[in-house]
Amino acid sequence: MKTIYTRSNKLFLVKSLSIGLLSSLLLGGCKREFLEPDPLSFYEPAATFTSESGLQAALATSDRHLRNYWTVGANISTPIMTEYTFSELAVSSKTDMDLLDNVNLELTPTSGAANNDDNRISYFWDEGYAGIKYANTVISYADKVAGLSEATKNAYLGRAYFHRSFRYLSLVFQFGDIPFITKLLEVPKQNYRSTKKEAILNKITEDMEFAVQWVPEQGSSPYIGTVNKGACRQLLIKCYLATGQFQKAKDQADILINQSGYQLMQNNFGTFNPGGEPETWPITRNVIWDLHRPENKLIAANKEVIMGMPNRGTSESFTNFLTMRIFGPFWNSGDVKSPDGKTAVNNYARNNSNYNKAYDYVRAIGRGIGTIRPTYFAQNAMWGVNGVMDAGDLRHSSAVGNWVSMTSLKYNDKTSTYFGQNLRLNHPTTNALLSADTLRTWFDFPHYKIFLNDVQAEATPGSNQFNGATTGGNADWYLYRLAETYLLRAEAKFYLGDPAGAATDVNEVRKRAKCQQLYTTVTIGDIMNERARELYLEEWRHVELSRVSYSLALSGKPDEWGNVYNVNTYDKQSGTDPDGGSYWYQRIVRTNNNGFYNSGKQIKVGNRTYTFTMGKQNLYWPIPNSAITANNKGQLSQNFGYPGYDPNTPKWEIWQEAVEDESRTQ
Repeated sequence: MKTIYTRSNKLFLVKSLSIGLLSSLLLGGCKREFLEPDPLSFYEPAATFTSESGLQAALATSDRHLRNYWTVGANISTPIMTEYTFSELAVSSKTDMDLLDNVNLELTPTSGAANNDDNRISYFWDEGYAGIKYANTVISYADKVAGLSEATKNAYLGRAYFHRSFRYLSLVFQFGDIPFITKLLEVPKQNYRSTKKEAILNKITEDMEFAVQWVPEQGSSPYIGTVNKGACRQLLIKCYLATGQFQKAKDQADILINQSGYQLMQNNFGTFNPGGEPETWPITRNVIWDLHRPENKLIAANKEVIMGMPNRGTSESFTNFLTMRIFGPFWNSGDVKSPDGKTAVNNYARNNSNYNKAYDYVRAIGRGIGTIRPTYFAQNAMWGVNGVMDAGDLRHSSAVGNWVSMTSLKYNDKTSTYFGQNLRLNHPTTNALLSADTLRTWFDFPHYKIFLNDVQAEATPGSNQFNGATTGGNADWYLYRLAETYLLRAEAKFYLGDPAGAATDVNEVRKRAKCQQLYTTVTIGDIMNERARELYLEEWRHVELSRVSYSLALSGKPDEWGNVYNVNTYDKQSGTDPDGGSYWYQRIVRTNNNGFYNSGKQIKVGNRTYTFTMGKQNLYWPIPNSAITANNKGQLSQNFGYPGYDPNTPKWEIWQEAVEDESRTQ
C-alpha cells in the first residue's frame, strides 16, 4: 500500500528538521524574508545538509512549494489565475477592485510586482527563484552525504534537477532572459547578468536527460506525490519541444504512452461523488467526472496520473483551495435580477426558513465571487469542431452535470412570479439586461473542474458560503497526466510535418471525452484548443502558449491563420493592432473579437467602464523593478516594451558563462 505524501508524514521528517530547513533556506524563519525571499542574493552560509534526511526535507519543501502555485493565498485569488488572464481563456472580473484590464498600459516593472488579487506576477518571480534555491540546496549537498550509493545520490540529484528545470522552463517563458543560478553561494552576490533563454533551455534539457536516466518510476517509491521518472520524462518532452528537438520529443512521448504503464482512463472508476446537492444539480456518473474528483486522482486505479500533488486532511501542510469561490460566478449577487425585480438566486443556508433542497445552489455549485472569468471563446466557440458544436463532449455537457450554464439555474425566491423558471440574461419584453455586472456574475464554467467538497461548510447548517476544499477536505490536484502527453506528441508530430498523425493523438483525448466530432488533420490551433478543453486549471496556460510560440517559430510551420514567425523578431514588437506579434498574441486577439482583449468593446459596470487591451510586448512579463534595483552592482536585462529596456545590456550567451560567473562578486 502506498503512503500519500502529505509532508506531515515520515518523509517530511520531524518538525525540528522542517523548521531548521525553512529558516536556513528562507533567511530567517518567519521574518519578512519568509514571505518575500530575496531572489538575487542566494547567500546561505548557515545551510548544512550532510544527511540523507536533510536532502529529503529539502525535496519535501520543493514539492510543497510546487503545489503552492495553485493553492497559496486562495481566499479570493491564487497565482495560477494570472497564467489564465494572460491568455485567450480568461480575464480579470472581480469588479469591486481595480481590475488589470488595460494590460497594455498598466503593466510596468513596478505594477508587475503589486501582487494584487488579479496579478500575481511577482509571486511567480519570487517563488520561482525560491524553488530554484531549494533545488540547488540538494544539488550542492548530495555529494557531501556519506553512505549514499551512486544510484541513490543520482536519484536525489535527478529530483532536484526536475524542480529546478520546472521553475526555469516556466520563468523563461514568463520573463524571457533571466539570471541563471545553479549553486548556493558562499558570499552575497549583487552583480548578476541575465542569461539568454536559449542557453537556459539547453542546460535544463541536459539536466532532465540525466533525471530520466536516474529517477525511479512511481512504483518504486513508497510515497505518492514525489517526483518520478514519468514526470521527468514529461518535462523532458517539453524541453525538447522548446529546443526544437522535435523527433526526440516524439520519441520520449512514445515511451511514456506505450512503455511506461500509463493509460487514459476510459470508464468510470474509484469513488463516485455525486456532488454537493444532487437534487439541485444531478450528476450522471461519467469518466470525466470521476477523473477529476480529488479522492480519485492519486489512487492506484487511476492509470492516467503521472504526478499529482497531495493536499488533504488536517495536516499542517494542508492548504485551502477555494476553487468554487475563485473560479465560479457571483450568481447570488443582488446585481442579478429576475424580470420582476427580485434577486435571481439566493444562497439560502439549510436552517433558513426559505430553504428548498431543489434550489440549493450554494451547496450544489458553490458560492463564487468571480475573481476571474472564462472568455466567450472559452465558454462557447472553443467547443466547436469541424464547424459544429460537439454535443457529445462530456467536458462541455450540462446534460451529465459537468458543465454549468447560467441559464440552467433557476430562480429560487418564492415571492417571485418567476420562481422555478430558468434564468435569463435579458428581460422577456424590454430585452434589458437583467445583470448589472455581466463580467463577474454571468458566465458558464466547467463544474467538474472546480467542484470540491467544502467539509467545514457541510458540517455547519447555517453556512451559506460553500467555497471549495477546506481543512479536513481533499484538494489533490494533477501536475501531469497522460492526456497531456498525447497532446505533446501531437505537437511534436505537427512540427515534424505529420498533421494526420497529430490528429490521431488529439482524437485519442477526444474519444475518451465521448466527442462526436474527430479530426482528420490538425493545425497548431486545433492542438492548443484541445489543450484548453482538456487541461483547464492544470496547465500553466500562458507558459504553454509562450513556449508554443517559440517552438512554432523554430519549426517554421504556419499557425492556423497562415502566419509564419521569425524566431528573432516575434517577441520584439509592441502595440495592440491585429497584425504581427507572437502566436500567443494572435491567439488572444483573434479569439476575443467578441468582447474582451483588443476588441474595442466597452463593458460598463456601475460607474466603471472596462476596456480590455493586451499588447504584443506583454508576451513576457516585466522583470520586477525590485530585482533590478537589488542587483545594484550589475545590470539585469529588462524586457522589450517596458521602461528600462536597453537592447545593449550584456547577457550571457551560453549557460557555462553564467555558471563560471556565479562565484564572482565584483
